[in-house]
Amino acid sequence: MNERNAISLPGIPVLLVLIAALIANAAWFVDTVRTAAESRIDPGLGQIFGPMLVLGLIIFLLRGLFAVQPNVGRVMQLFGRYAGSVREQGLRWTNPFYSRRAVSLRVRNFESGKLKVNDLDGNPIEIGAIVVWQVIDTAEAVFMVDDYENFVHIQAESALRQMATSYSYDSHDEKGISLRGNGKEVNAHLRDEIQERLAKAGVEVVEARISHLAYAQEIAQAMLQRQQASAIVAARTRIVEGAVGMVELALDHLSQRGVVELDNERKAAMVSNLLVVLCGDRATQPVVNAGTLY
Repeated sequence: MNERNAISLPGIPVLLVLIAALIANAAWFVDTVRTAAESRIDPGLGQIFGPMLVLGLIIFLLRGLFAVQPNVGRVMQLFGRYAGSVREQGLRWTNPFYSRRAVSLRVRNFESGKLKVNDLDGNPIEIGAIVVWQVIDTAEAVFMVDDYENFVHIQAESALRQMATSYSYDSHDEKGISLRGNGKEVNAHLRDEIQERLAKAGVEVVEARISHLAYAQEIAQAMLQRQQASAIVAARTRIVEGAVGMVELALDHLSQRGVVELDNERKAAMVSNLLVVLCGDRATQPVVNAGTLY
C-alpha cells in the first residue's frame, strides 16, 4: 500500500462561505419569526424546519475543516477504507465523513539501550547506537505495521545485534574491518541493516551510528591487558627498527670519515652497546674507559 493524495480544498474560502451561509440562515430564521409575530400566527414546525435543516447541514460541513501543521501528514479513511493523505499545510477542507489521523513527518532520533552481544570472535561486548529516522510514506506507516514507532525501535536493536556479530571488536590485521577501528564502514552497514527492516513501514533511516562500544565487564580487564601488550610490542618494534637504522648510520659515518678503524669484534660490541642504550626503557649509566681501546 502506497501513499496517494486525498481530495481536499483550501479551508479559508470554505470557512468564509459557511460563515456567510450561517449568517444568511440566521437572517432567514429571524425573518420567519418576525413575520409570524406580525401576523399574530404561531410559526409552524414546517416554517422552522427549513432554517434548522440548513443549520444542521452547515454544522456538518464545518466538520470537514482540519488543520495541517508543517511536516505533518493527515491520513484519511472513509468507513475503514484508505482515501488518501494530505500534506499541504494550513487550514484544509475535505469530505466530513473522512476520519483523519495525524502522522509526523519530522526527523526523529532515539538511542538504543546497551546491548550485550558476541562479536565475530565470540567475545562478549556491549554496544549501543543512535538512529535518526523519519516517516516518508504515511500510508505504509499506518496500515502496514501496528505501531510504527515501536516497530522502529525493535527492528533497530535487532539490526544492531546482527551487525555486531559480523565484525571483530579489534582487527588482527590492517586489512580487516573492526568495530573499533572502522567506524565509517560499520555505521554504513548498520544503516543499511536497519533500512532493510524498516522499508515495509514507510520509514527512511537518515543516519545510524554507534554511540557505545566496550568489552563486557567479565573480560574487560583481560582485553585491556591484551591491548596494552599489543601496544608495547608495536612500540618496541618501532624502537628496534629506529635503533638499527641509527646504529647502521653511525657505523657508516665512522667508516667514511675515518674517525676510527674497528674490527668485526669491536663493531659487534659497539652495536650491542648502542642497541642497549637506544632500546632500553631506563636511562643508561655511562662507563668511561680511561685505558686503551684494547
